[in-house]
Amino acid sequence: MAEVLFYHLERAALEDVLPGLLEKTLERGWKAFLRVGSDERAAALDAHLWTYRENSFLPHGLDRDAHAGEQPILLSAKSGNANEAEVLFFADGAEPDDWAGSQLASAKRVVVVFDGRDPEAVERARSQWSDAKAGGHEITYWQQAVSGKWEKRA
Repeated sequence: MAEVLFYHLERAALEDVLPGLLEKTLERGWKAFLRVGSDERAAALDAHLWTYRENSFLPHGLDRDAHAGEQPILLSAKSGNANEAEVLFFADGAEPDDWAGSQLASAKRVVVVFDGRDPEAVERARSQWSDAKAGGHEITYWQQAVSGKWEKRA
């Protein structure tokens, strides 16, 4: 079973924390697949990852790009794992098709990022937590501290 990490955003937006999480993933030598709620959101994050910081570079692409399977970071609104990533990210309410399915069995980590300021997102994350637990995964919960750093809460 995969290690599932829930990241509860309270002081920052996904655009603010995603680059750091993706950088850590690449530092470990892992690839990432990020599934979001829509193609428009994937395109917006694609643009953001090119410009989020002037002196950095996160190699990435969209699932509709040529050679998508070769990307170290792949963004999509569809299910799958075309780049055979070790870390699967889910944001904006996106989630695995099946918490007990083969997609997660091949992952080292699953990361669910949700906006704690949105009651619907919080409720959806609670449901995802229950589904992940029922799927037999090891789950941890991280929340942003006042300083903006992540603190393990469960």
